[in-house]
Amino acid sequence: MADQIILLHGLWMRGFALALLHKRMADEGFAVDRFDYMSVVSSQERIVERLRLRMQRFAPGPVHLVGHSLGGLLALQACREAAELPPGRIVCLGSPLKGSAAARGFAGFGQGGEALLGHNRELLEHGMERWDGAREVGMIAGRVPIGLGAMLAHMEGEHDGTVAVAETQLPGLADHCVVETSHTGLVLSADAARQAVHFLRHGRFAAAAGRLVQG
Repeated sequence: MADQIILLHGLWMRGFALALLHKRMADEGFAVDRFDYMSVVSSQERIVERLRLRMQRFAPGPVHLVGHSLGGLLALQACREAAELPPGRIVCLGSPLKGSAAARGFAGFGQGGEALLGHNRELLEHGMERWDGAREVGMIAGRVPIGLGAMLAHMEGEHDGTVAVAETQLPGLADHCVVETSHTGLVLSADAARQAVHFLRHGRFAAAAGRLVQG
């Protein structure tokens, strides 16, 4: 039986944005499901609860998660305590696991900016300190600096237009790599999809420029 993948979209997106990534994963022989959620109006607790129930539906697994941006953060939140969940790996695509300067800049516009970040504002702005969960987590970051985030905040070093590469380098990751695409482009990139598949199968990325293993 094919391994199951659940895809998670990012902020201000819906599941249809992952159609090309869905096809590429299915073409590689995975069973693929898209997890749709209201990224602004739904509470983090409700989203995580629904995701865990979706994962349990595919038990005994393996059940892998591939999350773009906020979706990667929510995937990690759901799997922090994973004793009751089927096994699997997680791939994050441009997720600001250490917190997003762009999100903090957006919130700086006042109540309107805060409202558009929704219930996941705290997670987006501040991220987490490290990953201590049982699942292996791989990060694919982009470094084509095209996006709204660059206009909202100063980002040090390489970035994908929304998230700095440094914001994706969370201690505790199993592996990290950088591909030539923008933040939105991560869900469209053939290279990102290829690297994600390699990590889900092997627990590490294929040899690539910008590859960085996290301790």
